[in-house]
Amino acid sequence: MKHALKDMTVAEFRDRLAEDPVILLPLGSHEEQGPHAPMGDYLLAEEIALRAAKASGAIAAPCLPFGHAEFFRGYPGGIQLRAATFRAVVEDMVTSFLDHDISRLLIVNGHSTNAPLIDEALRGIRRRTGVAVASIDLWRSIPDSIWAQIHGPAAAQARGHGGDPVTSVSMYLRPGTMRPDLMRAAVPAQAMGLPAIGVTGVRFEGMPLNLPLDGYELHPDGMLGGDPALASAEAGRLIVEHLTGHCARLVTHLRQHDPRQLQAGPRS
Repeated sequence: MKHALKDMTVAEFRDRLAEDPVILLPLGSHEEQGPHAPMGDYLLAEEIALRAAKASGAIAAPCLPFGHAEFFRGYPGGIQLRAATFRAVVEDMVTSFLDHDISRLLIVNGHSTNAPLIDEALRGIRRRTGVAVASIDLWRSIPDSIWAQIHGPAAAQARGHGGDPVTSVSMYLRPGTMRPDLMRAAVPAQAMGLPAIGVTGVRFEGMPLNLPLDGYELHPDGMLGGDPALASAEAGRLIVEHLTGHCARLVTHLRQHDPRQLQAGPRS
């Protein structure tokens, strides 16, 4: 049985609609991930969504490869969508299924900065159609227990842009694209004479101060947090297996509930 929508003929897809399937819509980004990892990290979300579809009997749609991250425009090779463009594309993707009364949809998001725009788009869709489309943020769906299993007391040191989870998952799923010889740790950065806490701002007297920072002005190689030297293909395997199972169980749950009747009980 096929589980990738891109591999199906329209006749095959029509036949599958009799099952009232859950459709997974993976979203990602094409941006720098440090000097050692490939920019096409959307392929990670696409692969995890496909594995979850195979495990649960769902169907995985093609991945949207471009996301929104205004603060990464300073790095060459990245492809960023404007916020309005991204919201419009998400709305059009979802509407393409709703137009055919296909409403069991799950967005599988592999880029954290997409999340608030996805929420805006899905709220608008619910207001217009009555359908509540769920979305899951992959990298925020890794529990502390998994991080402790992988990295022990070094979990906080390993996590961040340029480090895990993307580096380990890329090592596992796309080992031939990695450049471990270019790995380097993140260096503490400053802006306005204050310690940076990422592209969102700095700390003043120990408290967050919001500033619209660009990634490039904090680190020219995009190492904004996380030590990639702590990453491994084995860690990536554990992360992928957890996320695959988590998403597959979510599909099973969504299959039992009506996205138009959120307070109703499960279907018999």
